[in-house]
Amino acid sequence: MDYLSLFVSFKLAVVTTVLLIVLAAPLAYFLAYARFPGKSLLEAVLNLPLVLPPTVLGFYLLVIMGPRGWGGRMWETAGFGPLLFTFTGIVVASLLYSIPFAIQPMKAAFEKIDRRLLENAYVLGLTRTKTFVRVIVPNSIGGIAAAAILVFLHSLGAFGVLLMVGGSIPGETKVASIAIYEAVETMKYGEAALMSLCFIPISYGFLLLMNKLNRG
Repeated sequence: MDYLSLFVSFKLAVVTTVLLIVLAAPLAYFLAYARFPGKSLLEAVLNLPLVLPPTVLGFYLLVIMGPRGWGGRMWETAGFGPLLFTFTGIVVASLLYSIPFAIQPMKAAFEKIDRRLLENAYVLGLTRTKTFVRVIVPNSIGGIAAAAILVFLHSLGAFGVLLMVGGSIPGETKVASIAIYEAVETMKYGEAALMSLCFIPISYGFLLLMNKLNRG
């Protein structure tokens, strides 16, 4: 069994989850409470990864992050080297691929908070940032945890977009889903079965946890 690809998958899922929860929480807060022209258009753009085929998203990321794309050029100009076919590259792809799974649960949790709590916080002199940290986040732990679980599981099982952007470099970009695909291609069904089996209890356990959080 390819333990190295399993390690890369878990590493990617953890990094994506941590970064995306931190980055998406303020955005979800903004979408939950802000009113501005074009809000529905912005939400539709952020939710595109839900409906786009992963290979379509992967293709455009391949173009943007390549040496001739603006993203790849900016990254190399900053002195970080190539972006494609690196672990950093698949992290960027995973962040964009999973962003709806972070925003939607947190936005729903933020919208359920009693507005009177926010009004009281403003009356007491708290800024919007302090209100977010001291009032909204503590009262939305369930939604934030659900978002983290969904992002983790979605990142753990990503395939098409990662294959397009990262290829299959052992120890760097070869995740478990790609290793399973390659094992099946080479008719190593036993290895593919063992690796696939690893995902079932993990996914099931996280889903049970999410159900308990939702009931709570």
